[in-house]
Amino acid sequence: MFERYTEKARRVISFSRYEASNYGSPYIEAEHLLLGLLRESHALAKRFLGERNVEPEIRAEIERRITRGKQFPTTVEVPLSDECKKVLDCAAETAERMGHRWVGTEHLLIGILRVETSLAAQIPIARGLEAGPIQEQIAEEPMASPSGSDIVSRRRLQRVHYRSRTATTSASLTLDSFLAGLRCRKPEDLIDFFAQNAECIDVTGKRWNREEIGKGFDALFAHYAKKNASYFVEATLAQTRELFVATVLWKNTLLASEERVWMHRMSVVLVAEQADWKILLSQVTAVQCSSPTAL
Repeated sequence: MFERYTEKARRVISFSRYEASNYGSPYIEAEHLLLGLLRESHALAKRFLGERNVEPEIRAEIERRITRGKQFPTTVEVPLSDECKKVLDCAAETAERMGHRWVGTEHLLIGILRVETSLAAQIPIARGLEAGPIQEQIAEEPMASPSGSDIVSRRRLQRVHYRSRTATTSASLTLDSFLAGLRCRKPEDLIDFFAQNAECIDVTGKRWNREEIGKGFDALFAHYAKKNASYFVEATLAQTRELFVATVLWKNTLLASEERVWMHRMSVVLVAEQADWKILLSQVTAVQCSSPTAL
């Protein structure tokens, strides 16, 4: 399953196996993957976690929250836990959505952060890391092949990806770019994601046409621009050359003026327009739950 991994990403997997054996774990857990990532990619850690070396602090925190077993030789095969598999699936999905041919350390980091229930995600999230802004940032940078050659612009790669009408994953990329941009991009940039006949139905049931969306963008999407709001694509309901339908689950969407509603489900319909994808419909419904920890 690691054929598409860069050399650095493969070393992260090797280091995570070492960490599992060191802590006497019968499985390679997501936290072992995080430690392997910190061990391999010091530059990535410094870039997103600050100049000082935070690996000892993170390691100490992990050790406080796990039960240490008896250390065993690194030659013993250790399987991946279900949670760790989910992280790797998220990393591969992120690379695919961004139009990248390889899975690198940055994709592994995003994969860790997307599995928010894991210990591996909770620790960096508590330090301010978020998957969306990191994905948006790396989308602007050069990408190298596993051997260090074939450096190309990620944005150019994305544009080529958009032009491929048979590649429906480009609709996923458009959706991801829009969702990540709600926090860090200006409304005048984001309105271009909408088709001319687009319509939004907000959480109160009010309908907005494209002109109204442009004028009231900040108010319409205020829930999702909050610093602690987070999302994940819950399900893909339709995926063809012309149509893409997905549901997105948003957490921590509670505004100060509201009560009880902690989560929103956003249904999004995208349609193919020439060489691009546009949002035709966005409808939000409230998800009631007794407490945040229930999910």
